[in-house]
Amino acid sequence: MSKQHLAGTIVDMLDRAFPRRGRMLALHEPRFSGNEWDYVKECIDTGWVSSAGAFVDRFERELAEYTGAGYAVSVVNGTAALHMSLLLAGVKEGDEVLIPSLTFVATANAVSYCGAIPHFVDVTETTLGMDGTELERYLYDIVQFDAKGDVRNRVTGNRIKAVVPMHTFGHPVDLEALVELCDKYRLVLIEDAAESLGSIYKGKHTGIFGKIGAISFNGNKIVTTGGGGAIVTNDAELARKAKHLTTTAKLPHRWEFHHDQIGFNYRMPNLNAALGCAQLERLNETIADKRIVTERYKELIQGIEGVRLMEEPEYCRSNYWLNAIILDKPNVKLRDQILVQTNKAGFQTRPIWTPMHRLPMFGHHPRMTLTVTERLEHSVINIPSSQGLMYL
Repeated sequence: MSKQHLAGTIVDMLDRAFPRRGRMLALHEPRFSGNEWDYVKECIDTGWVSSAGAFVDRFERELAEYTGAGYAVSVVNGTAALHMSLLLAGVKEGDEVLIPSLTFVATANAVSYCGAIPHFVDVTETTLGMDGTELERYLYDIVQFDAKGDVRNRVTGNRIKAVVPMHTFGHPVDLEALVELCDKYRLVLIEDAAESLGSIYKGKHTGIFGKIGAISFNGNKIVTTGGGGAIVTNDAELARKAKHLTTTAKLPHRWEFHHDQIGFNYRMPNLNAALGCAQLERLNETIADKRIVTERYKELIQGIEGVRLMEEPEYCRSNYWLNAIILDKPNVKLRDQILVQTNKAGFQTRPIWTPMHRLPMFGHHPRMTLTVTERLEHSVINIPSSQGLMYL
């Protein structure tokens, strides 16, 4: 099938799935059909709009309950959540942190905020996330334990402190393999669960398999607070430290301002938490609708040669935050032809992120062979995935 023909076939498939009816179909936009207005108005009416307020505590409590985490601490965005998670895990300047190269830039940025070094690893075709099996083979060749029991990179001499898998488009990585690897090499597992709220791996919610996890509630996420994020953990002391550090490390007092260390002004405002509480109330409904969207795509893409729909990995139940089509063979010209034709036709589509090792600020950082990452870079296209598609 020619590039032009396949691009036209994809446009036709999208049009049959969800007719545009005179509007551009966004990649992913929020849906407000519950108590959002009432809760936000309550904040305005009572004057509790900043980082203190009943909705902040409620949002944290309900998020912890939903995910099965012992504790949740809400913050201003997912990047802040990941930055704080790394600090709480003991990542220090000069440490190396193992992250996928195929991720949103926030993962690598957060590592860099700590003065640490992103160390890029490959992903799998099945999950689009970190490949624990290949990572273990790689670590066997490049690491050694020092006298303190820390893992060191033989080449750079740096301590390797943590592993940060990211659940791409809401699809869980193989966490079991990564938990075993972290135990073996005494590494801290920090889940970048920014995209996977509502996703389940072997009966357990993502974000709580490691020491700590980070979630995002950006405007395009499956639950939005406008801008926001959260730290989830089962460690009571870590949760206490997270809340303290994200509230400028201020010691409690009725009127005096005492701070016992350098802190961060990262707490989520009550307005945002109010929006989040309303969104959480409908999360199961949202995921159910999004799975119907995926099923419609799955049915229509059958028989189209040269492309497949990304589906949830075995033993997982994905939130299907973003749907993705994957070319059978990497072909940047074909990928770009599909992007041009679909966007021109009124369907917002986009390629997967530029891998981190190709960005100028990270190009010199350590990395394993990234064969699958580089193949997927030229193969993956996200297609409209909003819950609202069900209500056009």
